[in-house]
Amino acid sequence: MAAPRWPVVWIAGASTGIGRALAEALAATGSRVAVSSRSAERLQAIADAHANVAAYPLDVTDADATAATIARIEADLGPIDLAILAAGAWTPLAVENLSAQAFRDTNAVNYLGVTNAVAVLAPAMARRGRGHLAWIASVAGYVGLPKAAAYGPTKAALINLAECLAPELQAKGVSVSVVNPGFVDTPLTQKNDFPMPFMMSPEEAARRTIEGLEAGQFEIAFPKRMVAMLKGLRQLPYPALFALLRRGVLKA
Repeated sequence: MAAPRWPVVWIAGASTGIGRALAEALAATGSRVAVSSRSAERLQAIADAHANVAAYPLDVTDADATAATIARIEADLGPIDLAILAAGAWTPLAVENLSAQAFRDTNAVNYLGVTNAVAVLAPAMARRGRGHLAWIASVAGYVGLPKAAAYGPTKAALINLAECLAPELQAKGVSVSVVNPGFVDTPLTQKNDFPMPFMMSPEEAARRTIEGLEAGQFEIAFPKRMVAMLKGLRQLPYPALFALLRRGVLKA
């Protein structure tokens, strides 16, 4: 087997969904893969199935624990060449069940969970002059959607975060990628009670993500039809946008 593109990979949010599929796919290439999530049992199952996968349980909302886990991984395996930050939370929120706690909890995982890791990884990679940072945002970050009031803003923030950091980090030899999937069949989307067009498997999402990472793409977005549809909606005047969303989403 040829040497892996990224000798040491860390994936946060690796116990289910896209994160798990990425861990298994990258382990198959020969990378040494560190996997993190809050579920130690699920992580260990992945590690037991792959000799080059190691489990590092972590709650990414804890900044100190995140920094300590990154230090442990690098002490055990060496400098992290590729970090994929995939931990995510999703709670559908209609106007009738909005809650401040739901906003706080979703932001803590989706946005601050990423920044807790980036604050440690980005300076270290910049000092080394190499590395690749990637995180999972969503096509829901392109435009505000009904029932996504807690989720969508965190994904928009992740897209903006990538835009903020990419120019400076790229100048220092560090790649940045933001991954914007559509609907993927995961425990999060299984909560939904509305139509989810162009649904794909975690394995297909992982394959497309890895292809984009290997190509050095800044934005890795799929499926193309959904990306085009939502980016198109973003260009509409607000009255037209809101009318379409009322007819197409709220009445679905």
